[in-house]
Amino acid sequence: MSDRRLDYIELLWQEVSRNPHRLLDVEKEEEQEEAPPPRRTLQALCSIPRRLAISAGLGGTPVTPQLIESLRRILLGGNFRVFDYEWRKAVFHFREPNSEFAYALKADGGGARAIQMVVQARIIKHLLFTQQSTSDGQTLHSLTEVGRREQDRALAAALSDSLWLAGQEASATVTLVTEDYCITSHLDNKLDTFTERLQLFTFSEKDAITNFILDHIQCFQEEGSHGVILFLYSLICSRTIERLRQDLDSPTSYLLHLSPGSSACRQVGSMLKTPRFPVWVCSINSSCSVLFSATRSLLSDWKAEHLFQLYYYCGQSSQTATARLTVDTHSHHWEASSRDGGDPEKRFPSLEMTIRTKWDGAVIAWNGTSPFY
Repeated sequence: MSDRRLDYIELLWQEVSRNPHRLLDVEKEEEQEEAPPPRRTLQALCSIPRRLAISAGLGGTPVTPQLIESLRRILLGGNFRVFDYEWRKAVFHFREPNSEFAYALKADGGGARAIQMVVQARIIKHLLFTQQSTSDGQTLHSLTEVGRREQDRALAAALSDSLWLAGQEASATVTLVTEDYCITSHLDNKLDTFTERLQLFTFSEKDAITNFILDHIQCFQEEGSHGVILFLYSLICSRTIERLRQDLDSPTSYLLHLSPGSSACRQVGSMLKTPRFPVWVCSINSSCSVLFSATRSLLSDWKAEHLFQLYYYCGQSSQTATARLTVDTHSHHWEASSRDGGDPEKRFPSLEMTIRTKWDGAVIAWNGTSPFY
């Protein structure tokens, strides 16, 4: 026993001799071993610019590993799938203010375009029928007189409208990215350095949601913000994972499929063709776009349906002007020409065929715009 104790003392003395500047404090070493590893900073891990990340001191609730797993499974079908480049770069960015397209979002392509066009429809609804008079005095010209700050307010209103409805008009959740919170990757999931930094903010009043989003509008519209993904996460958290699973066709369904055309439809609402406001999101030739009217009574007064204007925006930068179509539901030239033999779908543009699913037999004039096929 004494020999072993002497051996230990000798070994300890040799260690001190080799490291004269190091004091061996057992309690201190134990404290150092139990201390958590230092947090990795946003700059090292995350591609989001620092100015677009919020401070954890703002409040909210940090995302949990369980929520990350649920989000990836219900969106992408598995923990090892992450958003591709087209999704990550997608934001809600307006075209030039006080211009032909002052009301319009840029949405050139990719899977995120469908979400951008839904938000675009709500922006148009806000600009034409919410912030301004609900009378039929509005025209397309009013949409060209939208300034930068007005664009921000319209986007905040559109996003908050969607989140509030997703939360059944009782509550809604907004997700933003923090600069100093991190959940490290596990063996059973893939780190994307973005989802792991989510901070959740839940509100029980709609005005509070709108004001919060407006205060952080840059987090949804600036380049590098992952704005569309942030909004998509906010939608799911507002709806809740449980209710969203009930909305899907089957327990194994997920929302974003890797191959185009493979997703199955859910049941659409009864107001698909007759909404409260004359704004429609269209899927034409596998591409989403928005068709709208500035005349609110179009959906409530049958006389307004005799002859009216519709406007069309596809979201692509190649569109140089908002298409203006004149719809005449009392003429029947379309029915007469379709009797010559031949396929009407090959004879007429797809947009016209879409409009005629609502106004059967209508004659449509493009007013100098080249038809979209």
